[in-house]
Amino acid sequence: MKSRSKAPNVPSGVTFRPVMRVLIADDDPIIRLDLKEMLENLGYNVVAEAGDGQQAVDLARTSDPDVCILDVKMPNKDGIEAVNEIYGEAIAPCILLTAYSDKELIERAMEAGVFAYLVKPFKPSDLPPAIEVARSRFDHHQRLEKEVTSLNDRIEARKIIEKAKGKLIEEQRLSEIEAYRHIQVESMNRRMTMKEIAEEILNG
Repeated sequence: MKSRSKAPNVPSGVTFRPVMRVLIADDDPIIRLDLKEMLENLGYNVVAEAGDGQQAVDLARTSDPDVCILDVKMPNKDGIEAVNEIYGEAIAPCILLTAYSDKELIERAMEAGVFAYLVKPFKPSDLPPAIEVARSRFDHHQRLEKEVTSLNDRIEARKIIEKAKGKLIEEQRLSEIEAYRHIQVESMNRRMTMKEIAEEILNG
C-alpha cells in the first residue's frame, strides 16, 4: 500500500491530487539532486532515483510511483525509450525533461506515451501543473482503455452466445427464446457466465 505524504505547496489555482509518489531519472547527479529538492520542498515524495533509462524502467516496476519524471538524454536507454516501456506497461504517467523544444522530439515523445514535458531551465512552480496534467491525462486514458476492453468483451461474448443459440436451435429444435433461456438458466444454476456456458455448448 502506498504511503501517503502531505499535500504539496502548490501554486494558487492548481488542483492537487493528494499523495504523489515520484520517480526521477537523470544521468546528472547534480540535476537529480536539485530536482529531488524541488519536489520535496513542494511536498512530493520522491520514492526512486535513476541514473539511466534502463534503471528508470526497472525502478518504475518496483517502486509504485504515481508519476515519473525523466530526462530525455540518458545512457542505456534514452528517456523516450524508457517512457515507451513504462507507458506500455501502464505503470504511471511520465513527464519528460528536455533542453530542447524541438517539434519532432516532442511528437516522438508523445507517441511514446509522454503526457507532459518541461523545457529546461524550469522553475519549481512549473512542476505541480505538469504533474497534475500528466496524471489527469493518464487517468483519462486508462478509463478509456478499460471502456474499450469492456465493450470488446461484451461484443465478443454476444457473438459466442449467438453462435451457441444457433447450435441449440438447430440441434434441439428450440425457439430462439428457448435457446437463450436455456443458456441463461445454466448460467445461473452453475454460477458461470453465459459466455462460458455458450463456449461449452459450442465445444460439446
